[in-house]
This record gives sequence, structure tokens and C-alpha cells, in this order.
Amino acid sequence: MKKIKITAIILLLTEITISCSSGFEELNENPNLITEISPGTLLNPIIYGIASQNATQSVDVTFNLMQVSLPFPSITGGLHRYDVSNNIGNSAWNNYYKWLNNIREMRMASVKAGDGNYEAVALTLNALVYANLTDLFGPVPMTEAVRGEDGILYPKYDKQEFIYETLLADLERANTLYDTSKAMIYTEDILFQNNVLKWKKLTNSLKMRLLLRVSNRTEIGAFQKLAYMADHPEIYPVFTNTAESAILKVTGVSPNMSPWGRPQDFNLNIKMASFFIDNLNTLEDPRRAIIATGATALVTNAPIGFKGITSAYAGSDSQFKYNASTLLNTQVQNPMQIFILTYAEVEFIKAELAQRGLIADAQGHYEKGGKAGIEQLKATTPTTYFDKAEAKYDGTLERIMLQKYFALYFTDYQQWFEYRRTGLPVLPTTTAMLNDGVMPSRFTYPDNQQIKNNANYLEAVELVGGDNINTKVWWDK
Repeated sequence: MKKIKITAIILLLTEITISCSSGFEELNENPNLITEISPGTLLNPIIYGIASQNATQSVDVTFNLMQVSLPFPSITGGLHRYDVSNNIGNSAWNNYYKWLNNIREMRMASVKAGDGNYEAVALTLNALVYANLTDLFGPVPMTEAVRGEDGILYPKYDKQEFIYETLLADLERANTLYDTSKAMIYTEDILFQNNVLKWKKLTNSLKMRLLLRVSNRTEIGAFQKLAYMADHPEIYPVFTNTAESAILKVTGVSPNMSPWGRPQDFNLNIKMASFFIDNLNTLEDPRRAIIATGATALVTNAPIGFKGITSAYAGSDSQFKYNASTLLNTQVQNPMQIFILTYAEVEFIKAELAQRGLIADAQGHYEKGGKAGIEQLKATTPTTYFDKAEAKYDGTLERIMLQKYFALYFTDYQQWFEYRRTGLPVLPTTTAMLNDGVMPSRFTYPDNQQIKNNANYLEAVELVGGDNINTKVWWDK
């Protein structure tokens, strides 16, 4: 097990003393070494690190849990059957805390420089990462995390309620810090190319995501706050088109490279799940040809359209008399896209608000979200797409969440998080599923927390109500 990187990662090279053989006493400073970071020094590595981690986890975790794809052959076990290993969350935990350390350094440098725009960006990225962490595990270290330089090597865990309260307050502060009249003066960032307004829109779009996530906790008043944001875009600007979305454009020019060094590994021994592809077939959805390969007959290799494998199937692999569709690996070839938070998601948040009667035009927001979900994959929405009975807005949350499910394709863990919040879309179950066919509600904590940070770990277990995959986090109770 890799140790959690609690202590600060050394990204700062200070004065290096060099003794000279000739016996000089003075110390010489190397002018080529960095003596102090600027607020922008760490931004691009942070963006890329978070995005690449999220992309790989989307495939390895979310696709399996949410019946997008599955390993094949896979007679027994596998995450698609809810066979969840104890170390499933190690990658997220270790990598997220690594980048949280760097975000903290960035924020401190921003404050020192008096640069509100970069401080707001740091607060936004901090909220993005911590929200995913706490939604994965429940209580996690925050107030004492990444403070190894302060001598805190074994941080306490914070309640999820407190974490969300803090993140929402941070995003509110970030919104007030942005100054669109002032340029972001450091190296051009790889997400928004130093466009301050787009960063501000990400901040508020993220706040909408987080408020919706905790909306079942009625004491928060999340829906009312969301409605206020939607009605006051002059105060809380959010994404208004796909071009503004937080979509990392991976150029293929080092170091901005696809997380898949070999694109063929993206779909190696993987098939599309029937639930995902069958619903797209019913909709005659143009995303099929971008996401998946066509299926073929076993003997003749004749094309048979798009066809998947039953997720968590029972019985032998030989029951499937065809070569099922798999993920199209052009999706991860350079150049590629990594979705962080999109305009489509914002529109589906508004659609849900309208469906609940809090703002107007549920159908309009639903259709805008659906079109944007197609558009972000660089496909074209057929003019008759929403004329089909299966696509037409019918006033239900179920209809909204099915389209949102497709729009959240390849967006870290968001399909799973939204399923846990709503129970939608309704996923089929099989007799081969473990865990009594119940969708896992969280990851268990990494084993090394029990060993290295046991006292705080035990307190966290008490806070969440037990360290198992079926324990619901605070907003899910």
C-alpha cells in the first residue's frame, strides 16, 4: 500500500548552497532554480492531475456501477456485480490529497500576492476535489489535512455536513473575489485560457451541483438557494453554452497527454452494458457511434447494430451469441476531451428545479440539457429527437434523470452520485449481483488509515455509522 501523502510535496526549491573546491566561504544561489512559486505555478498540473484521475476512475468505477460497460469475459465477481474490494478507494484518496496539497499551496501564494482571481480559482478547485472525496467516503480529513509542514501527520476527520457547509461558503466567497476587469497574469491555464468569467461560471455551476447534491437535507434549504441562483444570473453567472463548459481539451502535446498511454487499453476486455446501449438505441441517439463500436455476429462477423451484454449477467460467457459492442477507443486518443462540469449538467439542474415548480420552463431546460449532452460529444441532435415518445419531456423526474445520466457520461463519479441521490435511472438487477443486489453507497476507507491513523479512523467510522459499502453518507440519509 502506498502511504498517503499527508506531508507537503516539495514543489518549492529555495536557496541551494554550493561549496566551491577553491575554498570560497560565500554561498552561491543558482539563478535557474525557483525560489518562490507564483499563484499560477501549480494551476496547470493541478487541472491536468485532477482531470486525468477523474477520467480513469470514471471508466474503472462509474461505468461498472452504473451499467455503462463491464469487463468481459467475467463469469463471476467484478464491480458490475457489486463485488467491491477494500482498496477500491485508494487511488482516489491518494491522488486527491496529493492535488489538495498543491491547491493549498496555490491558495496561500494567491493570498500572499493579493490576487483575488487566483484565490477564487484555488477555492473552486478545492471544493471540486473535496466534494468528490466526501461523496466517495463520507467524513474525510479537511481542516487538518495536507498540513504536514505544521506537524499534523495524522489528521482528524470532519463531518460531511461541516465539509459541505465549508465548501459552499468557500464558493460563495470565490464568487465575490473574481474581478473580470483584471487579467489572470500568469501562464495561460489549460482549461479556460485565463478567462476570468469562465472560471467564475465554473464556480457558480459547481455551487449548483453541490447544492443539488445535499437537497434531500431539507434543513439546508438547497432548492430555494438554487432557485435564487437561477433567477439572478447577474450575481451568479453559470455556463450558458457548451463552449463555456469545464471540458479539458487534451492536446496530445506533452505534458497534456491522454491518460491512456495505449488507447487500446481503454476497451481491452470491455463490452458495453445492455442498459446503456439499449436506451440509446430506443432513442436512436447519435452518441452511439461516438461512444461504442458496432456489434457483429459470431460466425459471419456481419454487423448487427449496437448491442451490449447484460450487466452482472448470470451463467456462462457462451450464452452471448455475438460480439458485443465495446467502447470506441478514439475517445481517448490524442487529442481528446475530459469532462469536469458541463453546460448540460447545469441545464438539467435547472430542469429539476422547474419540474419541482421552483423556476419556469422545465421542458425548455430539459431539451437544452439533452441537446447539450449530445453536443459536448461533438454529435448533432436530430431535429425530431424530442418528438419521440421516449425522449419527449413528460413532466417526470425519471425522464430528466435518464437524459442527465447520458449527459454525465465520462464525468468522474457523477452518474453514481446522482443515482444515490435520486435512485434514478432505475437500473435492472440480476441474480448474480452480490450485496443483495443493492447499489453500494460509498467506498470503505483505505486500509492504511486503520494502521497509520487509527484513532481518527475509528472516530470517522462512528461519524459515518460503520465502515462498509452500504452505509449512507450524510446527504443520503
